[in-house]
Amino acid sequence: MYALLMLAAAVAVVSVGILVFDAPIQILMFISILVVMPFMLKLGFTYKQIEESMFESMGKALQPVLILLTVGILIGAWIASGTVPTLIYFGVEAISPQYFLVTTLLFCSLVAVATGTSWGTIGTAGIAMMGVGTALGIPAGITAGAIVSGAYFGDKMSPLSDTTNLAPAVTGGDLFSHIRHMLWTTVPAYLITAIIFTVIGLQYNGSVNADSVARMTTYLNENFSLGLVPMIPVVVLITLLMMKKPAIPSIFIGAATGGVVAIFAQGFTFGETVGIFYNGYTVESGIEIVDSLLIRGGLVSMLALVALFLFALGLGGMLAEAGVLEAMIASFANNIKHTGVLVAVTSVVSYFTLAIGGSVYFSTVMGGTLMQPIFERLNLKPENLSRVLEDTGTQSAALLPWTGSGLYTAGALGVATVAYLPFCFLAFITPIVSIFYGITGLTMTEYENDDEKLENAKTA
Repeated sequence: MYALLMLAAAVAVVSVGILVFDAPIQILMFISILVVMPFMLKLGFTYKQIEESMFESMGKALQPVLILLTVGILIGAWIASGTVPTLIYFGVEAISPQYFLVTTLLFCSLVAVATGTSWGTIGTAGIAMMGVGTALGIPAGITAGAIVSGAYFGDKMSPLSDTTNLAPAVTGGDLFSHIRHMLWTTVPAYLITAIIFTVIGLQYNGSVNADSVARMTTYLNENFSLGLVPMIPVVVLITLLMMKKPAIPSIFIGAATGGVVAIFAQGFTFGETVGIFYNGYTVESGIEIVDSLLIRGGLVSMLALVALFLFALGLGGMLAEAGVLEAMIASFANNIKHTGVLVAVTSVVSYFTLAIGGSVYFSTVMGGTLMQPIFERLNLKPENLSRVLEDTGTQSAALLPWTGSGLYTAGALGVATVAYLPFCFLAFITPIVSIFYGITGLTMTEYENDDEKLENAKTA
């Protein structure tokens, strides 16, 4: 009961702050940390122990924070270099409105598989497709839904993805067994998603806003040098990531290449380019669609997300140290005896930890740690657990407006989370397929004998 009260206090601060006062999520997370501290002190923790648990958890945010800041630089650089304008210009010229949504899904999927980053895909290919969709008369929320679905599918299927590597590492499995196992749930869900976007897209035949398209393409053609040269940064980044080079230097080299192209092909000075790296790209074209698409990026644009990451993971670390989640799960863990119930409960835990931690990293680590003993007790291999964590927490990371992924996606695409959420079909369909397998037992791989289980425990 005390654990539940502690959790309820933290959740109340965030929910009331957002719904009643429309307060920034960052400050609410910080206040939640202060609210939870007295509860932990009463449990016998010293302030130093509380601080250490908070800082240890915050330390897990350092890599994603650096990636986030670098992606911010990349977005600004690729707009200045003409990379994003080139993708928008030729996308408008080449893509038919009725097949735009399914094309967007496939394009973002391929970019994410090749690069291993949903955020990088959303911030580059996603921004370009938003421009194309706006010009073709497609509602922004639907376009963003196709972008998010494609980006997160590709991220999940890529061996270069940090979350795809994290899930099996936490659960004790191996990377490629994890990816193969996800195919059973993700591929059927992806095919259904592609069909849905194809059907939706057919109703936009002939709905192109010709005047809007003409004004945008004319501006892009007159103010940027379009063509093959602006695509060099894309080739450089994809090549580095496919060579399995570290994400942070690869993304920065991609951004730096964009900066070089901006200077030599687009006419920016070195000082202007560095300024864009920091503050993002700015323009006053007088054309609303152009300004809304091109004014973005820069390291500064990501600082609010950095604060959210740190506070959310700090709060999550404190709750984990206090044993709040373990206490809640322990109350019913022994009653889980069927794979259908197990998959359903794991899904709820994954969503819940995503909501309170604000980060897919926190959700994966906590969900995997809490549920692994139950999967072991039911003789299920680790790839079953890692698959459920990805089918739920990873897929839904961008659907909650207070998570890092939700805030980043909304900011990068310029679309409110509630506007694109109903169209993220992959995130809704995949868990249904996963629970179906849990109920029927299909694809739920088991250990063949105790020796196999022991061997896996040694290599985990």
